Amino acid sequence: MPPVSIQDVRVIATQPAGSRLLIVKVLTSEDGLYGVGCATFTQRFHAVIAAVEKHLKPFLIGRDVSRIEEIWQMSMTHGYWRNGPVLSNAVSGVDQALWDIKGKRAGMPVYELLGGKCREAAAVYVHAGGNSPEAVSNSVQRFMDEGCRYIRCQMGGYGGGAPRIPKPDGAPDGAYYDRREYARGVLRMFERVRKDVGGEVELLHDIHERLHPIEAVQLAKDVERFKLFFLEDPLAPEDLDWFRNIRQQCATPIAMGELFNNPREWQPLIADRLIDFIRMHVSQMGGLTPARHVAAFANMFGVRTAWHGPGDTSPVGHAANLHLDLWAPNFGIQEWCRFNDLVYEIFPGTPEVRNGYMYPNNGSGLGIDVNEELAAKYPCKDAVEQWTQTRLPDGSPARP
Repeated sequence: MPPVSIQDVRVIATQPAGSRLLIVKVLTSEDGLYGVGCATFTQRFHAVIAAVEKHLKPFLIGRDVSRIEEIWQMSMTHGYWRNGPVLSNAVSGVDQALWDIKGKRAGMPVYELLGGKCREAAAVYVHAGGNSPEAVSNSVQRFMDEGCRYIRCQMGGYGGGAPRIPKPDGAPDGAYYDRREYARGVLRMFERVRKDVGGEVELLHDIHERLHPIEAVQLAKDVERFKLFFLEDPLAPEDLDWFRNIRQQCATPIAMGELFNNPREWQPLIADRLIDFIRMHVSQMGGLTPARHVAAFANMFGVRTAWHGPGDTSPVGHAANLHLDLWAPNFGIQEWCRFNDLVYEIFPGTPEVRNGYMYPNNGSGLGIDVNEELAAKYPCKDAVEQWTQTRLPDGSPARP
């Protein structure tokens, strides 16, 4: 019998909530057999659509769907330049779809193909927020009442917001914040939360690269007394050498990786044990194929996984995360964003969370599908992002 081959590759673009979501659908020569994968790059979704439809699709038509590793390797090198966010997201969508197809052909969930379960469900962390320490504490308590045991705390959004920043005359619009005030606010926030809820719940925080490296070192030291589960993204990918300074000065667990594209960004941090959790965006790094390699590599150095799982990871991407979580011996925690009912309707099979755990369903492959007719009713809207136009008090551009 001839091999099952790729017959078509399509992109489904939809925006049922705040984020623009991209799903790659790979159709095969076997009637009714297809796979879906997440290629979401919400800020540059048009570029990813073009990469899939104009470049990857002609390259992929007619190829054997079973040769996932070869297809991934050739897809990454076929464009000559590699390890960029647009291409990596495009390749990821195809890669996840091929794993979905392989699982459907085998009649097994993807986690079985990876090596089987190490656990029945994946513990998740959720996002508590508010504009004051009291509001954040109340949000944490509500999540605890729902059975959540891992809770990320953010006050005023990334960087703490800027309600009191005096701007220079003529300063441009933007998402302003003050690094020093933000760092002071984090300490006030955790003092209140720990006072109110005690030490049993696991607390997390995302710096989101908003500090200078030396300020990130200081904050990592300052929050040590609050016994965080981890401190997320304290540094930008451009400042990786500073992780050694953090490690030398405190025992605050560090999670890093959601902006990483190039393996040289994550390899040294893992091999030198400079971080405790690796948390790349599986769609950003190229899909399940590289993610399983990274998880196995990190396991050798005692680094745990904490894959990126915000609202701009589609439900298909969350399903891919979950299969990795169930399999990986070094699973740490999974970020969860709490989708609305409409998203569950568009994406039947979206993982469900109960009492702080994310559970798989019994479906083969990734166990998730897309209602294309309903998704089409919520097309992606063009917009110029505001939250990534971050500025310091004097109006200087800053990393988001």
